[in-house]
Amino acid sequence: MSTNPEAVMHIGEVAARTELSLRSLRHWEEVGLLQPSGRSDGGFRLYTEADVEKVLVIRRMKPLGFSLDQMKAVMRDIEALDDPATGVGERDAVRQRLDEIRQDATERRRALVRQLEMADEFIDLITTRRG
Repeated sequence: MSTNPEAVMHIGEVAARTELSLRSLRHWEEVGLLQPSGRSDGGFRLYTEADVEKVLVIRRMKPLGFSLDQMKAVMRDIEALDDPATGVGERDAVRQRLDEIRQDATERRRALVRQLEMADEFIDLITTRRG
């Protein structure tokens, strides 16, 4: 695959910018979740700013416990919205699917907030017992 004329970066820079490991980025490529935009003549992965944005979307979904298949579907839907060739009917379907995911993410976030509240209660409980 040839390189994109847009500014590109190697996997190490992407890992540093996104606070992810090289292993995670390589794994996401292996499972088909994220593809680098190109390869150097030496075979090194080359990423664009758009790729970094995709990495950040995935990174934000992970703590919410979305499955690999759900993350793949969201990435496909985001790409469809970014593609000017996507038709009106498909755009409507994509927006509906993303709205369902947003609702699911909101519920998952509520559950995480409740877990944090319980963790704070526990910390307070054992803190008061130290005295």
